Amino acid sequence: MTAPDPTPVAGRVVVLAGPSGSGKSRLADRLRRARGWPVVRLDDFYREGDDPALPRSEELGMADWDHPDSWDQEGAVAALQRLCATGTASMPVYDISTSRAVGEHTVSARPRDLVIAEGIFAAEAIRALGRAGLLHSAWCIRHHRLRTFGLRLARDLREHRKPPLTLVRRGLLLMRDEPRVVARHLELGARAATPREAEQLLAPV
Repeated sequence: MTAPDPTPVAGRVVVLAGPSGSGKSRLADRLRRARGWPVVRLDDFYREGDDPALPRSEELGMADWDHPDSWDQEGAVAALQRLCATGTASMPVYDISTSRAVGEHTVSARPRDLVIAEGIFAAEAIRALGRAGLLHSAWCIRHHRLRTFGLRLARDLREHRKPPLTLVRRGLLLMRDEPRVVARHLELGARAATPREAEQLLAPV
């Protein structure tokens, strides 16, 4: 019997942050197809709808899904650490339409893979990943605000994420707040880029 390779998986995390609808998931999928890199959807670490720690939006009269406290940062970083240390980790599967986790799946990484971690709160994990020695690079994916609004609304309507009126109201608030969101991500250490720019800069890796 061949002895198992004792060399640990050397995981390095590429953070794809940015406003909702900016193209993070599409970029992650292109990198997965082109390079075989695993993708961790950090939005799957949202808190469940009945979690008492979930913040509320006074303007929308509902849970504030755009507040950083609406996701489990510690759980997300711990899962990324397990993936980078062992080459495999269990991740939740979150259903946005029902506001709860509906299952889990396993993500695997090869020894030389970069791990793509994408989500609207991904920038919040940059410093923790840096302290753990796992951060490769961090990107704030962005377009013009009007284009992001259109892309986000089309996606959310297609996926029936919430009632249409809620999606429009939320989209207008997100468009108003987008400069603040981008500034926050840059402050946390992300580099601003369009999806195409980030893809080209990661291609030689």
